[in-house]
Amino acid sequence: MRKTEINSARFDNMVEQIEKYGGCPVSATLKVIGGKWKPLILYFISVDVNRFGQLQRMMPGCSKRMMTTQLRELEVDGLVHRKVFAEVPPKVEYTLTEKGESLRPLFGMLSKWGIENILDSK
Repeated sequence: MRKTEINSARFDNMVEQIEKYGGCPVSATLKVIGGKWKPLILYFISVDVNRFGQLQRMMPGCSKRMMTTQLRELEVDGLVHRKVFAEVPPKVEYTLTEKGESLRPLFGMLSKWGIENILDSK
């Protein structure tokens, strides 16, 4: 197969996926995990930073209100589970759901890419 035939086949496959799923799969994924804070929140929870205060310390530029909003959206989207412990002071822990766990390889690849292409170049 020539290069133009391969590219044409890839394009046709992309168009077929967009028609089948009603949109671009990458765009759909970014709607759920995209933005300034969600990827960081998901990454930190995936490496066992699972308390609100811990997350807040890891992301000092994220306000408490924004952190709460982002965590709630991730919970509604089924990526994060919120567990409240009945104690004083209240204790809340966040963990990845099974659906959220499926993102772990993605964050591993993003981390590796960042180390190889950005952090090593400084």
